[in-house]
Amino acid sequence: MRISLRRIFDFEAAQHLPSFPEGHKCRRLHGHSFRLEVVVTGAVDLKTGLFYDHAKIADVVRPIVDKMDHTCLNETPGLENPTLELMTKWFWDKLTTQLPGLSEITLHETPRASCTFRGE
Repeated sequence: MRISLRRIFDFEAAQHLPSFPEGHKCRRLHGHSFRLEVVVTGAVDLKTGLFYDHAKIADVVRPIVDKMDHTCLNETPGLENPTLELMTKWFWDKLTTQLPGLSEITLHETPRASCTFRGE
């Protein structure tokens, strides 16, 4: 029995997107209430009924999210141009070695705008 577990983390941060054209509103400094979804996929141990301890996911992800909370993302090494697309890959690179079974990262910058990366 294979399942996917999803854990959600929220943080507030500012950004500006220098790759956008002059005059575009996203090129100016602005902020978002980000929602990060981390998904791990694997087999359930039928003896315990469990696949993964949710606390383990939080123990790995929370320190990274806490460092980003209330910052300007452009000042984070590797996020000098913090588009949603590049941010999902950045999170993947930070988490993949620490979370066996990591299968998906989704980052929402608004309730209607998000990006998903599956390590491809």
